[in-house]
Amino acid sequence: MHQFASGWKRSYYGKGDVTVYRLHRDPGEGAVFGANVLILIYGDAFWPTYTEGDNSSLVATDSMKNFIQRETMNFTGNDLESYCRFIAEKFMNTYPQAEGAQVTANELPYAPLSDASVAFAPVGTERAWSRIETTRQGVAEQRSGIGGFRLLRLNGSAFRGFVRDQYTTLPDIANRPLHMWLDLDWAGADSIANQVRALVHEVFNGFESGSIQQIIYQIGTRMLAEIPSITEVKLEANNRTWDTIQEQGDSIGVYTDARPPYGCLGLCLKR
Repeated sequence: MHQFASGWKRSYYGKGDVTVYRLHRDPGEGAVFGANVLILIYGDAFWPTYTEGDNSSLVATDSMKNFIQRETMNFTGNDLESYCRFIAEKFMNTYPQAEGAQVTANELPYAPLSDASVAFAPVGTERAWSRIETTRQGVAEQRSGIGGFRLLRLNGSAFRGFVRDQYTTLPDIANRPLHMWLDLDWAGADSIANQVRALVHEVFNGFESGSIQQIIYQIGTRMLAEIPSITEVKLEANNRTWDTIQEQGDSIGVYTDARPPYGCLGLCLKR
């Protein structure tokens, strides 16, 4: 079930998995803007559809899909935050029977194959996203995030000194090749996904850690310290460190994908 920052809803409906690609066919910044969109709306005007099958105030979900795709032509920005706000506010202005709208957009990123290239290709495992909820009283929520980090560090990661009892089989590890997955999100309206990406990469590359918990704490505190618009950050990491097949000292080894189960580590920081 979906949640709304403005509070509990007895009903809502909308359209998901709406894909749009806005292309500026002259090479340059913002040449390809791609998004996968979910819109959810709510209001008492839609309740008779549930109770009586009365659709007289209902906006068809197919019309929502058309609205998103066609109005994307009128969006002049390049960031997900302002795009979600544009779609939500335009929808609320178009359909007065809606009491609120929640719009979520996940990026579908393409990058040029070279400088000033007219050819592009999909990039990376990471996907930025943004969500806004607007009501007749104003913005109830603006949240963004990045999911799908896949991070590998060859050395400089330890895990030792933990509780030992009859259930413990894991040895102390002073220097492991760490493979970590990471999702994070934050509260704030500014478009900062590229800055957050760079910060995550910098911390993971430069910080020698005693645990994954310490890594995500360093990332979270750096985000709050260096990006003033963030009021809250949530991070969740998975320990996906590869299983060892064979090692030759600390210099070379052969590994395979980690078997489940995996460690799951979460953190929430506020100012």
